Amino acid sequence: MNKWRSFCLGFAILLMRAQEQAAVKPKLLLSEIVQGMPKGEKQEVRVLTASFKPGDTTMLHTHRFPVTVYVLEGVFTLEMEGREPVTVKAGQATTMPPHVKMTGYNRSSIDPLRLVLFNVSDPDTPYLDPVH
Repeated sequence: MNKWRSFCLGFAILLMRAQEQAAVKPKLLLSEIVQGMPKGEKQEVRVLTASFKPGDTTMLHTHRFPVTVYVLEGVFTLEMEGREPVTVKAGQATTMPPHVKMTGYNRSSIDPLRLVLFNVSDPDTPYLDPVH
């Protein structure tokens, strides 16, 4: 009987460890309080990707709603009017505020840059507004 009890206890411990290892635990990358979210009855969720070659840049632009950027590969530099430049490395995220003039850069001369961009906006709102 003692062997049976030891076997059951050992099996139960192995089962619990297997269940613990199988549980996916999300890792928080960014938590930020933002202003300027849409307030309409319905919102549109967008997830986009962007690929920059070495030295590529975006046009000067604004966004009407906050945009969250996650860097998959490379280093993203964001210059915003009236603020210090922000540098975001692979595996990191940042939020771009609404109604601020900005330009994004891949400052590397050899490495590509790949981003995932996420935003919530009023339906049919342009993703960005070019600044002329």
